[in-house]
Amino acid sequence: MTDTTVKKVSSAHSPTGAQGEVYLASGKRVSMRMWRDEQPRNDKPLHKHGYEVVGYVIAGRAELEIEGQTVRLEPGDSWVVPAGAEHTYRILETFTAIEATAPPAQVHGREPS
Repeated sequence: MTDTTVKKVSSAHSPTGAQGEVYLASGKRVSMRMWRDEQPRNDKPLHKHGYEVVGYVIAGRAELEIEGQTVRLEPGDSWVVPAGAEHTYRILETFTAIEATAPPAQVHGREPS
């Protein structure tokens, strides 16, 4: 039997994660989250996740350091961080982006490390 459930999520009422991410719609195989108005900083340690991330920059600028490469992210850019890739972000100017994660990265104790 196919799941035909329709979900609408208002970001104004979405849960917020420990790092300030806003959790948006989530399905069985993919979820979305937003990083809104992240302030300039470069103190995020290198880390990796058990999920793939695909992102899109709405506003601001950042650098993604991934597996020894540095990629500058600007409005209109999109990027991919493969599952298991060691990476970090440096926020260069107030930054807003949307990410999709597969499998879903979610709140309420279900966030994969």
